[in-house]
Amino acid sequence: MQMQTITLRAAPSARRPALPPPPPPASSSNLSAGRCFLLPSPNSHRRRSRSLKVSASLEQEVKERADSPSPSAGKSSQATRRDVRNIAIVAHVDHGKTTLVDSMLRQSKVFRENQVVQERIMDSNDLERERGITILSKNTSITYKGTKINIIDTPGHSDFGGEVERVLNMVEGILLVVDSVEGPMPQTRFVLKKALEFGHAVVVVVNKVDRPIARPEFVVNSTFELFIELNATDEQCDFQTVYAIGLKGKAGMSADDLADDLGPLFEAILRCIPEPRIEKDGALQLLVSNTEYDEHKGRIAIGRLHAGELQRGMEVKVCTPDDACRIGKIGELFVFQNFGRVPVESVSAGDICAICGINDIMIGETIADKVNGTALPTIKIEEPTVRMSFSINTSPFVGREGKFVTSRNLRDRLYRELERNLAMKVEDGETADTFLVSGRGTLHLTILIENMRREGYEFMIGPPKVINKTVNGKLLEPYEIAAVEVPEEYMGSVVELLGKRRGQMLDMEASGPEGTSLLKYKVPTRGLIGLRNAVLTASRGRAILNTIFDSYGPWAGDLSSRDQGSLVAFEGGSTTSYACVNAQERGVLFVKPGQDVYKGQIVGIHQRPGDLALNVCKKKAATNVRSNKETTVVLDEPLSYSLDDCIEYIQEDELVEVTPASIRMCKNPKISKKGKN
Repeated sequence: MQMQTITLRAAPSARRPALPPPPPPASSSNLSAGRCFLLPSPNSHRRRSRSLKVSASLEQEVKERADSPSPSAGKSSQATRRDVRNIAIVAHVDHGKTTLVDSMLRQSKVFRENQVVQERIMDSNDLERERGITILSKNTSITYKGTKINIIDTPGHSDFGGEVERVLNMVEGILLVVDSVEGPMPQTRFVLKKALEFGHAVVVVVNKVDRPIARPEFVVNSTFELFIELNATDEQCDFQTVYAIGLKGKAGMSADDLADDLGPLFEAILRCIPEPRIEKDGALQLLVSNTEYDEHKGRIAIGRLHAGELQRGMEVKVCTPDDACRIGKIGELFVFQNFGRVPVESVSAGDICAICGINDIMIGETIADKVNGTALPTIKIEEPTVRMSFSINTSPFVGREGKFVTSRNLRDRLYRELERNLAMKVEDGETADTFLVSGRGTLHLTILIENMRREGYEFMIGPPKVINKTVNGKLLEPYEIAAVEVPEEYMGSVVELLGKRRGQMLDMEASGPEGTSLLKYKVPTRGLIGLRNAVLTASRGRAILNTIFDSYGPWAGDLSSRDQGSLVAFEGGSTTSYACVNAQERGVLFVKPGQDVYKGQIVGIHQRPGDLALNVCKKKAATNVRSNKETTVVLDEPLSYSLDDCIEYIQEDELVEVTPASIRMCKNPKISKKGKN
């Protein structure tokens, strides 16, 4: 095998052979990455120059390892499956991952010619379609020239990074999709870092090259610099670049010469993504990386078969990382084919499959051989950084709209979420009806809240708080990298805003010919809560804010996230036009006439610091005096806040009441009583 590698090294257009990897088993499946023969690219001279500098030392090291005995000699033989490729498509949000998958499915004849197919077919969740983002990673597959390509579509938001982390051990390579104008963004860095840690092969896809201000050469060079910053190996830096228009289904090896289909992209996948290395005759091993639920089949476990052969109806051993094992039986077995799951009798190592019949299976557990099976290393996910409190609804309107209102209902639903969402944690709070839920960010938790609300749950949530650490007696808090694209005329306001949030400027550069600038700041996570709306207001809706977790650092000190107080109703009832006219002189209202409110509910934003209690249910006094004409009442349009806006708005002494039909904000009665005492 090593003599073949040396022969490949002599080929003038070949990527240098990958050296035998270090001990971690996660990267052992990528020894064949040296198979990728790079096609010429107009921007490849920078990568080639760095490669030549170390070629002599690499060649010497290859010879030394060829002369030394192989450490794996005498152990179970490994083979490769030439008929399968496993890839994950990763990118920053809105760089075109899901649209590219749509075109790949269409050109692979997955759908009938007369079949009506909606856009972003992989975003099947209602919330995904409403928000236009991918939240859950999903599996599909296509067949190209007799080779099955398993594809995993992943989320682009940093809050859902846990979805990306747990699927990377199912693949041998990734398609890194980068926008032809924006280039590498914060989430691009995160997903690429994780892929390089696994030792995966990378194919860079520069998408949307038909944009008028596209700058593909700059994007490729920026991506190469990102590889260098992340300490990528020389082989990983010699990545293949493919240029594409995902929406039109076109790709090519040059931005100026695209084919009429995605053929060049498919060829790059077969050429550069290594075949899965398997132990065909080894003991059965499958690491569960994802789970789904079906009303008829129950829980479905999804994972890649690393060794052995899995058969329908066979008995297996389910192993956990702490060596606790139990016996289970495979009820049904599926593989992913085109846009669905197809039942099969057996699955060979190297393929991704779905398993039914083990109802208590959990993500991170190993399905192994009943006699000789051992557990694989469990999936490691980065720790959450933001925490929120969930409690039962205690407002006067409790039970009006919700179906599940008790603490038992709330507890069961939250702990059931942990079965699939590995990046989330749930702890019991100070009281029996309060729970502390931790996640990667406010969006991560907001999606959970919205799903529970649509399922009929009614509860209250507190303001988001960061999770601090104490190391060597020093208080540390999480910091994030914030990248803001803003027009130059609004840059001063945005810089001032970030300065108030204890942000430290890292870089400032021009971003394209449209007169926009890209600001990079290191900001405490506390300062990012409520920042998005403030940045949009300061830039009149033209700024784009992206964030990614960086590291823990020293406590930055106190900071203020809101300058204005709240308008609070001190009497319950139905709002009236007469009262709203007087109330709107004090600030901006959330309510309109005829709406039911209760004592302590937040009905608007005060125009000055500090809260103001007022009566929005006051009625006009009835007298015997008649007027010829009633006074015309002119009311401003009430401010409509979404769930995300409410979570960013509330402060320490405030709560958000969430029901299936309404979202209200109120003062926390427990904190108010403590303040009076």
